[in-house]
Amino acid sequence: LFKAHLLKLNAIKAENLRLRELLQSSKKVGEQVLIGELLAVDLEPFTRQIVINKGSRDGVYLGQPLIEADGVMGQIVHLGPLSATAMLITDANHATPVQVNRNGLRAIAVGTGAPDRLSIPYLPISADIVEGDLLVSSGLGGRFPPDYPVAVVSKVEKDPTQPYAVIHAVPTAKLERSREVLLVWPTGRQRQSDAGDETPAPTQDATAP
Repeated sequence: LFKAHLLKLNAIKAENLRLRELLQSSKKVGEQVLIGELLAVDLEPFTRQIVINKGSRDGVYLGQPLIEADGVMGQIVHLGPLSATAMLITDANHATPVQVNRNGLRAIAVGTGAPDRLSIPYLPISADIVEGDLLVSSGLGGRFPPDYPVAVVSKVEKDPTQPYAVIHAVPTAKLERSREVLLVWPTGRQRQSDAGDETPAPTQDATAP
């Protein structure tokens, strides 16, 4: 009985730590936020989606960005009154406008379907980007809060015979481990509750860099 109580206490401490980290990240964003909890995970190949326990009755809207303590997670693509489905940034149909934190170089981080890898396409081999560079949200398109961590560049290959570099990056958010997320209302958008619907949102943030 004592061991069970100790395990429960440790679980509560871990949850409190996660919530404190989320609250700290909300201060970084400086926007109106709401904590949501994970209900389910879609395990289909190349599909990276989660279901959370917040919906239109909580003011959640289609296309709404999700973040966690360490980075951008994704956006809402299906909406119901009491729950919502979010597409993670690693989904093969997701694209996130980013910029290199070191020099402001703009790019698009595209999901690969792999749980821990993004692709950064269409950057010329002359582009100033190196392994270890932090990619942050650029804010273009107005969907994601600007200057929030997205990924760290893990691979840069430049073949002189090819026009574009091959670039991979690892998401900073704990996409496969997070149990709580932050729903963000960008500046200027009021949180409103309604009955909700099941209409899908666009699956890409197609803003060009």
